[in-house]
Amino acid sequence: MEPAESPFRIILGSSSIARQKILAEMGYEFKIMSADIDEKAIRTEKPEDLVMALAKAKADAIVSKLQTSDDQEKDAKPSILIASDTAKGNPKLHIGEDKDAEPTLLITCDQVVVYEGAIREKPSGEEEARQFIKSYSGKHAATLSSVFVTNLKTGFTKGDYDKVEIHFHEIPDDVIDKLLEEGLVLRVAGALIIEHPLIVPCVKDVKGTTDSVMGLPKALTEKLLKEAINA
Repeated sequence: MEPAESPFRIILGSSSIARQKILAEMGYEFKIMSADIDEKAIRTEKPEDLVMALAKAKADAIVSKLQTSDDQEKDAKPSILIASDTAKGNPKLHIGEDKDAEPTLLITCDQVVVYEGAIREKPSGEEEARQFIKSYSGKHAATLSSVFVTNLKTGFTKGDYDKVEIHFHEIPDDVIDKLLEEGLVLRVAGALIIEHPLIVPCVKDVKGTTDSVMGLPKALTEKLLKEAINA
């Protein structure tokens, strides 16, 4: 899909390959930045509050990085945020907004899995990942995926989250072994993935969208981007 002409530029504040793939599928060109925050330092009782707090904290951290960069180059000519070239040929973006420049929108995200009322983040290692996946066998879990958009030109911010419920068939031990050997499940919330070829036959029902389970709900992201650019 060819990137659509857009009246704004985008920074995706996530190193997630899945989120990058989804945003590219939506037709956007973007720069990637990492927030590098201590996620464990932010705790809330409700999973909905946690994913929103983490997405906002990531946005705050990236905005701070950009402001620091601007301060260091305050004598340089202002320019729009431009990022490094990617393998897909996406153009560069620069930071620093002059008043007539196109606005830059920052997207930050977070996700947790909720299983039997307990919040699950990325597993601490293979053993916890194995326990997580085995527990889903024949049962169900939910993902909560937050999206937080910041208009770096106006300061407008808006966030929300999307919930998806996933029901599983039995998950064979050999499937779990292969998933752990591959390692992808170690890098996702709750060690939960539904788009992997090994897991697809084990998924009984999904009440929601796959893109949301993968970490970036398309409909919510589009909605927030439009609100941020029109506010």
